[in-house]
Amino acid sequence: MSNTITGLDPQKFQKEVDGKQTALYILRNKKGHEVGITNYGGALVAIMVPDRDGNLGNVIQGHDNIDEVMTSPEPYLSTLIGRFGNRICKGKYTLEGKEYQLAINNGPNALHGGPTGFHKRVWDAEQLDAQSLKLHYVAADMEEGFPGQLDMTVIYSFSDDDELIIDYKGFTDKPTIINMTNHGYFSLAGIANPTPTVDDLICEINADYYLPIDDTSIPLGCIAPVKGTPFDFTTPKPVGQDIDADDVQIKNGAGYDHCFILNKKEVGELSYAAKITDPKSGRTMEVYTTEPGVQVYTDNWATGYPGQNGATFPRRSAICFEAQHFPDSPNRPYFPSVVLRPGETYTQKTIYKFGVEK
Repeated sequence: MSNTITGLDPQKFQKEVDGKQTALYILRNKKGHEVGITNYGGALVAIMVPDRDGNLGNVIQGHDNIDEVMTSPEPYLSTLIGRFGNRICKGKYTLEGKEYQLAINNGPNALHGGPTGFHKRVWDAEQLDAQSLKLHYVAADMEEGFPGQLDMTVIYSFSDDDELIIDYKGFTDKPTIINMTNHGYFSLAGIANPTPTVDDLICEINADYYLPIDDTSIPLGCIAPVKGTPFDFTTPKPVGQDIDADDVQIKNGAGYDHCFILNKKEVGELSYAAKITDPKSGRTMEVYTTEPGVQVYTDNWATGYPGQNGATFPRRSAICFEAQHFPDSPNRPYFPSVVLRPGETYTQKTIYKFGVEK
């Protein structure tokens, strides 16, 4: 598949890791647009979509070979996150009367399923057809401190309407906790050297409330209205407008790194979450999800490290919309439950739909 428009060389993604083979998989829709994915961490390495003049550009941050995917300065760069996305306070939680301790890998807290979470695993891959890829991984009981063997399937599909659709399904043999997400680092202007900041993106988020955090990014426990704060994206505005506001919450996140509580008519409905528009290129991306929340992260810690095809990724050159349940949910009984029990099925659907505005 070396004749792809991604500019990526499939051979550079082939390696044996932990006894499993890594590879590059290309999804191509009827328009000829492409998505590139590696089964190492389920990382997205290319999303080739047009600007208003029809020029195709890569709008996802990633790397152009497997070694750099594995050793990226940003370990979660556009990967699948599990077993538990976001933070758990001090890495501790209690499930059915038993306390569990996770690795501490983000200040005093546990983040994104631990240092060897799903982003560091080789998933079994099966390309179902030209437009869909099935990834499968079985996490062992107590892997990274989580009880139960978790059997997880993720299907990436790329529709003819330029929708990247991510379907998740999971089963467990013991009660466990689960909060899957995809940590796509989106750069709608197109990755470049250097990739432009996201400050000028026009952003709308379908959320009247968000979760304020402490200075270690753990929710305070209250649910706060966005109205009158830098977190009000109910009317579209530039991402950079309030990103450095004199606001304790902005300071706690070093910008935006907060969970927005999505406006939902019913639990689990697939509904509109957010939209960004790049005024210069005309590219747009809409987010739809069944999840109750979306963690919006404005890449506040990037250092200008190298990415695919000569691109570099400076601070705030990407924005993430991590559809998920709320951070620290296992310690917050009043948050939507993240407990999965035997006989139950974990499901999630999240869609990133790309378009253009003339």
